[in-house]
Amino acid sequence: MKTGHLSKRFLLPGLMMAMLAGAGCQAIPDDGLSGRASDVVATGFNFPPKLRGGVTACALLGAPFLGEDLGTHGYYLRLSEKNGIAYTCRGGHIDTTHLRIAADWTAYLAAKSYRHLMRGDSSFSYKLLADRSSHRVHISYPDNWRTLPQEQRQRIAREAALIMGPYTAYVMVTWHEILTWCGYKSVGVISESHSAFSWEDGYSNLLGTVIAARALRDTKHSYNEAVKIALDEEMRKLGVQPADVAKHASESVRGTWYTGYVGFLVDMRMHNFDIGIYDGLVGPSLVPNVRVCPDAQPAFYPAPSLEGLAKYGLSAFVEIEPHEWEKGKLLRVAYPQGGGKRIDPAVHFAPIMAHICQEAAEKYGPDMLGPTRAFAAQNRPPQPVLAKTPKP
Repeated sequence: MKTGHLSKRFLLPGLMMAMLAGAGCQAIPDDGLSGRASDVVATGFNFPPKLRGGVTACALLGAPFLGEDLGTHGYYLRLSEKNGIAYTCRGGHIDTTHLRIAADWTAYLAAKSYRHLMRGDSSFSYKLLADRSSHRVHISYPDNWRTLPQEQRQRIAREAALIMGPYTAYVMVTWHEILTWCGYKSVGVISESHSAFSWEDGYSNLLGTVIAARALRDTKHSYNEAVKIALDEEMRKLGVQPADVAKHASESVRGTWYTGYVGFLVDMRMHNFDIGIYDGLVGPSLVPNVRVCPDAQPAFYPAPSLEGLAKYGLSAFVEIEPHEWEKGKLLRVAYPQGGGKRIDPAVHFAPIMAHICQEAAEKYGPDMLGPTRAFAAQNRPPQPVLAKTPKP
């Protein structure tokens, strides 16, 4: 996602946040932000995360490149938050906006999952503000769930929520990339398909879920502080470089990975379609021959999974009900025989991504598939590994 979409429902809170941020304050008083980050799962937030618009890793006019200083994280609008494109030796380009979107939605959905688990609800829904698709989580409980002691149920619900938050957030932001690849326009006029699955998007999204999951276990700092700490630590591990290195790395692949200098006039050729459906891991697209990163080895992260719920006698799965114009094409890929109206990520993301990779290979060439090109060269079919727990 490279642009934001503002619904009327969130217009007033958005204006309030902007006014308060201009005064240098945390935008909206929220119990989820005033206590410890580890309390967020049970406390929750007053509103969904703020809207953010991402950027591409291309060296465009006015493109914001970052170094080690990423500012202070803000779940709501905060002027000290720095966003743009950084470069890391082991993770390639990182879009900090995409990362923060995924992180905050992970926290929000973990808290939402906890609330519904404690109620014993069989399902709940959520959606990304930039899409019209509805996501619904279905949950199956052990027979004794409602009779468990309150403290035990709270402990289990918390651990389960920390599994469900990263998964639901990752599925949601990945679905948005799928929609935009197929032509969906968040702002209704300008196509974003050129930037869908751009080489830094998916990896940045996944990194956001990893950072949020770590921050939500921080018992000493507030949520915003915990995200900043976890983000800075992870970026150091990945080998974050100064801003001029990030810019030079982008400039070095102009003409091969992309062409153009201005916004939507860019022709994005290199994409990263690795969402973990081949081996359960998500890898980065490293820019070749970055002088300060000799012999850099890519860092892989596991894609979020719901497998861990089985340890607690729980199971869950997600269904997506698309409402965009592009739903017809996607449903035809998911249901070759017809008849389907909902997308099960654990089943349908694999054939959808295989179809998208084939389109990209035909348009840009097989070398422009990011880490997935290795699997394509081996003719390895994608596998449904995003979730393995049985449906209730």
